Formats: sequence, C-alpha cells, structure tokens
Amino acid sequence: MAGGPIDMLREIVLDTETTGLDPTKGDRLIEIGCIELFNRIPTGREYHCFINPDRDVPAEAQAVHGISTEFLKDKARFHEVADAFLEFIGGDVLVIHNASFDIGFLNAELARLKKPAIAMSRVVDTLALARRKHPAGPNNLDALCKRYGVDNSKRTKHGALMDSVLLADVYVELLGERQATLGLAQSAAKESAARRAGAAQRKAAQRPAPLPSRLSVEMEAAHRAFVETLGANALWRRFYPQPPAETDKAS
Repeated sequence: MAGGPIDMLREIVLDTETTGLDPTKGDRLIEIGCIELFNRIPTGREYHCFINPDRDVPAEAQAVHGISTEFLKDKARFHEVADAFLEFIGGDVLVIHNASFDIGFLNAELARLKKPAIAMSRVVDTLALARRKHPAGPNNLDALCKRYGVDNSKRTKHGALMDSVLLADVYVELLGERQATLGLAQSAAKESAARRAGAAQRKAAQRPAPLPSRLSVEMEAAHRAFVETLGANALWRRFYPQPPAETDKAS
C-alpha cells in the first residue's frame, strides 16, 4: 500500500491445521490463523477460526494439534467463514511455512464453494527460504525458532495462530531484516517522543512580557459604556474592576 511518505508493505503470515495430509482424499481444514504485518512489523490485527470439517479427526492428527472431533462439532463450516477470511487476506502477500500444503487445503475448500483459487505467485514459502539459507537443515519451525532464538516454549502442540506468530519472527530473521525492522520501529518511537517533547516545550514557553493591547482607551471606554446598559447582572461586569462606591457629601 502506498500514499504516504513511506510505502507500506502489507503481508499476511498464515498457518492452518487439518484432519490429515491430503485434501484430495477427503481431509479438511479445521483451523486457520493469520497475523498482519506492515513493513515486517506485526500490527496486532489477527484472523483466527476453528472449522467444523463434517468428518472425524483421526487420532494421529489430533496427537499433532490437539483438536478433537468433539471440540469442532459446534464450530462454523468453511462456507460460513470464507468471506471474512478472504476479506482479511485481501490481495496481499501470504507468508507460509511449507506453503504448498496450506494452499492446497485452502484451494480445495475454495473450489467446493466455486471461489477463485489462491495463486502461488502471491505466496512466500519460508520453508524454501530456510532451505536456501540453511541447506544442511533442519528447517522445521521448531528448529528455526531455536536457531534464531525465538521463544517457542508455549508451543506444546501445533496451532495455527501460535505458529503464525512464531513464523512472523522467523521470517524476519530469514530475510536478515531484524535490525532494519527494529530500526524502523525505534525511529517511529523517537519521532513520536520528539513531537511530544516539542509540544510540551511549546506549551511551557512564556513570553518575557505580555503583548501590548490592541484596544485604544476610547475603545475600552465605549465598551464599558455599553456594558453599563446591560444591567447589574451583566456577565461582562465580572471582568471590569468595579468603581469605588460613592459616599454622600455634606452640602
């Protein structure tokens, strides 16, 4: 996205969980998790949903992600969440680890609804990036978190949203942009602090002497005469010093 002094690159880090490994054999999506990045910095916007696949979750799949058939029974079907999901990702770049797997499942679900497929040309596959950068591997998400010092201690099982959060950090490391990203965030923070400090300084500054009044003596006298016509309770009387009360003089 453009339109300001800095071009804003929007990317969506995405992960899914499924009932198995092959959408062509009846396996279905059961979870989608996405987080939004602008210029490689998470914005805090997320998309997350569980999906009822209208089939059982095999025990071997549940062992990986911990999501049971019973848990999914009251969740929405894909056709009920598809539009919200597509609206969130828009037409922006998708960042996915082992992208062919997730895109295969997403496109199988979209095909059932006769919706356009997601093109691989808009996808960045972080597994492919990792294999080029670290050909000796291993390059699964846990291994990359360990390599780059990304805290994955809360990842006891696979989960689409948690994995997207971790992948966002790994992605920046794979690109070698951690320092640039931190610099951008720090620069924005310093600029904001400088604006606040400047505003406070301007607020605190005082003139060494008040500006001279633009009103002439005649203008002030005319206004006072006008106020006298407004009666004893006129608001303007509060702003004029009251003349001393006259005392009776002996004749």
